[in-house]
Amino acid sequence: MPSLKNHYPPLEIGDIVFTCVAAFLFENISRASLCWSNHVGIIVGYDGSDYIVAESKVPLSQTTSLTKFVNRSHHNHVAIKRLKQTLTDRQKLAIFSQVPGRLNIFYHTGFKYDSKRQFCSKFVYEIYKAAVNIELGKIETFSQLLQTNPKADLIFWKLWFFGKIPWQRRTVTPASLWYCPKLETIYDSHPKITESFLKYQLNG
Repeated sequence: MPSLKNHYPPLEIGDIVFTCVAAFLFENISRASLCWSNHVGIIVGYDGSDYIVAESKVPLSQTTSLTKFVNRSHHNHVAIKRLKQTLTDRQKLAIFSQVPGRLNIFYHTGFKYDSKRQFCSKFVYEIYKAAVNIELGKIETFSQLLQTNPKADLIFWKLWFFGKIPWQRRTVTPASLWYCPKLETIYDSHPKITESFLKYQLNG
């Protein structure tokens, strides 16, 4: 597909795709975690016309085309990161093999890591952990996440959790993947927005 070749570098299985969903819930995820991105997926192949992205989304985890994945992002903002450590063909196959069993699983809107349900960053984190024993991002409690950000909207999160924030609930965020030092950016459609987001959040 010419447009893909014009807009993206050659992508590989295991590349992580970051986008920004403009829905109210996800905007608050960005604010709480101080990261422009609030949704992630993982490249799992190429069908001859488009790259294929596996993701956990509402209501079920699925695969979709990269084009459709990016079209859901605010202003089509997309960035792609790759593991600095080169993956072998065997490791890529292991990543690919992890995907089918994780599809068609309901989304967890409470972002509980210790649940049978999925959410986007848990989906990517667990695929890498299970396939190649590499941890991307970090598992942290809501207490660690929200209390390190003095600008976090605690009123929103109290309402979202019906009056009581589950402070000790473990989660993993798109932000922790974005800032993971094991990854490097290979493409960013809106670099100025990406670079300025943290400064804006801290000083805005």
